Amino acid sequence: MADTSFDVVIIGSGPGGYVAAIRAAQLGLKTAIVEKQFLGGICLNWGCIPTKALLRSAEIYHYMQHAKDYGLSADNVSFDAKAVVQRSRGVSKRLNDGVGFLMKKNKIAVIWGEATIEAPGRLTVKASSAEAPKGALGAGSYQAKHIVIATGARPRVLPGLEPDKKLIWTYFEAMVPERMPKSLLVVGSGAIGIEFASFFRTMGADVTVVEVLPQILPVEDAEIAAFARKALEKQGIKIRVATKVTKLDKKADSVVATLDDGKGKTETIEVERVISAVGVVGNIEGLGLEKLGVKTDRGCVVIDGHGRSSVPGIYAIGDVAGPPMLAHKAEHEGVICVEAIKGLNPHPMDKRLIPGCTYCHPQIASVGLTEARAKEEGRDIRVGRFPFVGNGKAIALGEDQGLVKVIFDKKTGQLLGAHMVGAEVTELIQGYVVAMNLETTEEELMHTVFPHPTLSEMIKEAVLDAYGRVLNI
Repeated sequence: MADTSFDVVIIGSGPGGYVAAIRAAQLGLKTAIVEKQFLGGICLNWGCIPTKALLRSAEIYHYMQHAKDYGLSADNVSFDAKAVVQRSRGVSKRLNDGVGFLMKKNKIAVIWGEATIEAPGRLTVKASSAEAPKGALGAGSYQAKHIVIATGARPRVLPGLEPDKKLIWTYFEAMVPERMPKSLLVVGSGAIGIEFASFFRTMGADVTVVEVLPQILPVEDAEIAAFARKALEKQGIKIRVATKVTKLDKKADSVVATLDDGKGKTETIEVERVISAVGVVGNIEGLGLEKLGVKTDRGCVVIDGHGRSSVPGIYAIGDVAGPPMLAHKAEHEGVICVEAIKGLNPHPMDKRLIPGCTYCHPQIASVGLTEARAKEEGRDIRVGRFPFVGNGKAIALGEDQGLVKVIFDKKTGQLLGAHMVGAEVTELIQGYVVAMNLETTEEELMHTVFPHPTLSEMIKEAVLDAYGRVLNI
């Protein structure tokens, strides 16, 4: 008879859930994870990973089209949409199998089905229609001293913009197009919207992005967002800010969208497909939270700095526990939660130290306070900037358009924020993240030797610029 009693049961096997499960097992806690559809969750199967595979195909296609810029020749460059999608799905399959391996390696029980929490310490699992992995436990009643909710999020649906999976897509449909649309409207200019706009534009689609706020990439520093907008528009992406999509009229194989600029002017555009990228909402339904009295707010479970909900013995991590809705936040939150359960007294999450990345072309990455937010907080600041055009490696790569920007507290030398746009900045940002986590000052960064020639030299040059000591511009 299968064992049904555990120290920790985690509902959801996305980045937060499976990482929390591994950490719990490392700490000697008897652990199980409940999953209803696919190990690895949305990020691995339908989010972060497969979109990066698609964007990589687009990037290589872009470089092949510009081979002559590098003294090379590539004639009759084309793509096979089906093969591009198949590669992306293959990448996800490989990682999905990897999560299954990690569960076995760490002796974590996988319970296949949909969970409902009956009471603190007790949950029931009903059968899932998805095929269970070999060796998984099935439907039934289970006990756990600690229950961690890691059920993630799903695309937000706005009235009038309801996806139909054919003409109006969410990111699910956008990741597996049967063919590349000739024209596309992207509603929302956050990371998801801009990444898809970048991908489909590079693959040849006529792309329009509509954003209700006055700035694309609303969470980013205004200067960086403006730089990115200019670069995206140069590629041919049409951008409408401070604009609403008020109506979508579906035809046989196209959509007519009505746009309102908020100043009494409306216009209509006809596109083959629409992507709704207006954010995500936590998956809190069907878990029994209302009955248990678990406090929620705007579709997310309310938690403290260690993942505890308002009901003892019930925890939440990742997207379902609120923004920022990022996989790496979920992973770290999962580790903090489990270590708190074990009694290790981990540091609570500091959301200002969570980097954000957008993998369009050019890439965007940031951590900490924007310039505007620092000023709102009454900080006396120093701002440093360094352009990619002043970096030898960037010029050699043919990627000389970009900007690194840093914000320091003038009184203390504390690094408050860093913001970047350009080639490989999603890799570069971690230099500043580590620096901020270690409470590094400007002096320590100035005394750090960076290798030459690298893009990373710009990390130091931007700091030097903030203090009037920049060398290469």
